[in-house]
Amino acid sequence: MQVGFLNFYGAVLDLAQQRETLIANNIANADTPGFKAQDVPFDRALSAQLTDGPDNSLLAGAAPQYRATGTVTLDGNDVSLDKERLEAAQNSERMIGASTFLHQATSALVMALRPNPGGI
Repeated sequence: MQVGFLNFYGAVLDLAQQRETLIANNIANADTPGFKAQDVPFDRALSAQLTDGPDNSLLAGAAPQYRATGTVTLDGNDVSLDKERLEAAQNSERMIGASTFLHQATSALVMALRPNPGGI
């Protein structure tokens, strides 16, 4: 399967949106006793999405996993708000970059495909 830039950046945006949901869930449960932070390895999930094609579930190749690096508090929660904010910022930058590239690339395509109204 050949991957064009629309497929690639579409997969990047889909996966970034899924990660944003997981990060928001982690932040929302920062005070929930026993809650374990989850994330999806972006590179592995993107590779699975591009290899498996658009028909399969987005996270089929790389399901959300518990983070093993967090410090567990006395109530059993391992969510670090600082880490979640950092992950959210990095994920947002990835989304902004991908959407900016897609906007610019598709604008150039639309401009190239328009008929010349002046006939020149």
